[in-house]
Amino acid sequence: MKKVFLTLAVIATVACLASCNKKCACKTYVAGVVINTTEDIEIDKGKKCADYTVIAVQDPKTGTECSTDF
Repeated sequence: MKKVFLTLAVIATVACLASCNKKCACKTYVAGVVINTTEDIEIDKGKKCADYTVIAVQDPKTGTECSTDF
């Protein structure tokens, strides 16, 4: 009976962790200057923060950069 309970507890824990939404932060740059910072952006299941990064011009940086490292 203990093994059944333990197995159910492990399955429930894995299901809870898998269903959690990931969050990231995004910064908007114009001519290399940060003009907006947005934190706790919920991302779609199966995507990464980097998928939301759109840099139009690299030098000086213009666009939106998203990451979990900010």
